[in-house]
Amino acid sequence: MTTKDLVAALTAGRIVYDNGAEQVFDHSGATTYVDRGHAVHGEWYVDDDGRFALFWPPSYRAPYDLQWIVEDGSIVGLRFSHREHGSQFSARYA
Repeated sequence: MTTKDLVAALTAGRIVYDNGAEQVFDHSGATTYVDRGHAVHGEWYVDDDGRFALFWPPSYRAPYDLQWIVEDGSIVGLRFSHREHGSQFSARYA
């Protein structure tokens, strides 16, 4: 995914994860993750390699590769793959 596509994909709207949690990525770089009514605020950015990363205060940083989820020719969500741990999770646009 190009940097331009990455930014467009993240800021396209609210996403809902498989576990029901929701997240919004703002153009300013702010992000809010809400799980069972509990909101966590962080930051997202594109690193020097043109890849997506998250920062959750006070010190946690997480780098991810993103892929589109496509069904019947339409983009319906995103797949996140942690670049260091290999863990994956998916989210769909609300």
